[in-house]
Amino acid sequence: MRRTLSRSGGFSIVALAAAVPLLIALPAAAQSVQSPIPYDAERGVFTFATGLEQALPAVVQVTTLGSSSGPSSGDSEPRPMSSGSGAIIDAAQGIVVTNNHVVEGGRKFTVDLTDGRIFEATLIGADKATDLAVLKIEATGLAQIEVVSSDTLRTGDLSFAVGYPLGLDQTLTMGVISGLGRSGMGDRIEDYIQTDAAVNSGNSGGPLLDSRGRLIGINTSILSGGGGGNDGIAFAVPSRIMNYVVAQLREHGEVRRGVSGAIFGSLNAERSRNLNLGIVRGAVIEDIAPGSAAERAGLRRGDIVTRIQNRPVSNAGTVQATIGIASPGTALDLVYLRDGHEARATLQVQERPEQVVFAGSEVVIARGVTVRVMDGDLQVSAVEGGSAAAAAGVRAGDVIEAVDGGRVTSLAAFARAMDRRGQRVISVARGEDTVRITLP
Repeated sequence: MRRTLSRSGGFSIVALAAAVPLLIALPAAAQSVQSPIPYDAERGVFTFATGLEQALPAVVQVTTLGSSSGPSSGDSEPRPMSSGSGAIIDAAQGIVVTNNHVVEGGRKFTVDLTDGRIFEATLIGADKATDLAVLKIEATGLAQIEVVSSDTLRTGDLSFAVGYPLGLDQTLTMGVISGLGRSGMGDRIEDYIQTDAAVNSGNSGGPLLDSRGRLIGINTSILSGGGGGNDGIAFAVPSRIMNYVVAQLREHGEVRRGVSGAIFGSLNAERSRNLNLGIVRGAVIEDIAPGSAAERAGLRRGDIVTRIQNRPVSNAGTVQATIGIASPGTALDLVYLRDGHEARATLQVQERPEQVVFAGSEVVIARGVTVRVMDGDLQVSAVEGGSAAAAAGVRAGDVIEAVDGGRVTSLAAFARAMDRRGQRVISVARGEDTVRITLP
């Protein structure tokens, strides 16, 4: 389970328990109409078991096997290196969804079912930008989780996380949806569901369910205050993104995304003050590739996108998530601010171009990295979320020193060095250190 940095509170089971005596006092007829909690009259208890029990057999444990990190004993068989959870979404085809970080680096994979059966799995494909992966098992008698649209969710909805945390057998926890559209956790395609249902190491890849046992997201990370445990905030990839990524992985083995030609950065309080704005949420257009869809839409560097497809934009992650699951040719409606005035544009997502470098007089955009001359240095001013550069670890503020061992001292030299197919190794100055980064 990936971890990030802060903590907060959430849904209180105590509040729910306080309401139970009031519900018990209601006449049976009133309970059937007014009770916010399903009631099992035969046992005399309030329960969500009826809906959830249908989903639980489709929640599996995923074990990834790879080379042992210890001393070699001459045994070449792969050994368990990580484990997580998964959800069967297509029983007929044996399709299991989990997290990319659960299967990353593995040589073999196994899937354990709740009925005690265990199967070897084939990796169909993985997508680092959304942290999703698809496995396939050959088995009969599988259960399947119903998937519903995450776009209907509301803050305050009940949510249930299911998985195999901390070495335990299948475990169910309850909370609420405590936030929607969360992003800003890194240079990724992010539009997370936030929940306070307890999620711990081992829950990665397991489903987040609604109160009827339907899949609304895939649990992917937690927010930890430093102790490594659950602090009441977890994040799940919404089913809206999962459906697109899974379909792409099943069809192509990879995710083929359209692009906009713009690189977005997040608006924050400091940038808002510098720009004399009265808002702190939005996505700032850092750069636009010449001849790109963004340029044709009339967008410019410095524009601040506040809505996309009628959804409010929290930061760059919101925009990247929408573009990241849009096929080429899709028209996206934008609302943006320019010089304090609101304007609208329609951005038609384009196919990823064959060229790997866009060079202008003041900027070079290559493989998701935007480079400008700042204080005499070739400095990375922005990194595109979900790009090869983001995955490789390039950061805004890095100073480019060399490409493939050859020093570069101008934008033109950097463009020439990057404008070739195949891997490139860039050397960047980061603080007092020099870091070598391989870009695929």
